[in-house]
Amino acid sequence: MSTISTETPRTALSWKLVPAALVSASGVLLFGVENDLLGYSVLAMGLVTAAFIDRALMRHLALVGAGIFTVSLVPLNADLSIQHMVLMGGALALAVLVPWLVSRFVYGENIIRFPVNTGRKWPLAAKLYLVGVAALGYFILPVYLISTGVYQNWPDASDPTIFWRLFLGVNAVGIWDELFFICTTFTLLRQHFPDWLANVLQAVVFSSFLWEIGYQAWGPLLTFPFALLQGYTFRLTKSFTCVVSVHLIFDFVLFLALVHAHNRDWLPIFLY
Repeated sequence: MSTISTETPRTALSWKLVPAALVSASGVLLFGVENDLLGYSVLAMGLVTAAFIDRALMRHLALVGAGIFTVSLVPLNADLSIQHMVLMGGALALAVLVPWLVSRFVYGENIIRFPVNTGRKWPLAAKLYLVGVAALGYFILPVYLISTGVYQNWPDASDPTIFWRLFLGVNAVGIWDELFFICTTFTLLRQHFPDWLANVLQAVVFSSFLWEIGYQAWGPLLTFPFALLQGYTFRLTKSFTCVVSVHLIFDFVLFLALVHAHNRDWLPIFLY
């Protein structure tokens, strides 16, 4: 009797993992491989499978899938024209707003939240993480961007207008990453899976999205661990402010490294 009771939850978790993994894989296909037909098919398969396995899971995967689908409708590149920035910004905004609105006002839940002023002190580990992210970004990003040539996925910021648009775009996308992948996707998946597994599932989509944004070559070796650490940090601090602070520090170093990569005489503060 005890064997059955211990195995049943594992079996249920294994079955629930199938549709969740399909939804995560759809992100890889849509953003990493850029195969829309296969990506949408796998996304739909994940939602249909979830409907037969666990209706509550299906409802939450549908919210994640809605965000993934919305973002997939626009080109994810560093085109800094006003038209593209408005189009992409609108899609990113809808990808966060629609899941939150449906969860809050249709499902009647209060799961998706963006805790800013939590009243909790950040643990020492979180503070050290801030410093560590800045240091790692300083040493790794210039080497990564320049040695692989992926800095060319972002425009040259020699023109003052492009300079400030690049700064705005890099930071806006960084904030959105935390809103959707951590506060929305990770939070919803945690309702059905252990934290570590929910974190892996969100990190797969997170790093796939960043691949299409421009973090290519061996970029996933940076972005996947970063996505995992962001999920863990959010679980530890329960603070949107903390994870956004981490991301914006990293993105500030990224911005400086991009300017340096395009114009080596500018910002001679990097070692590479």
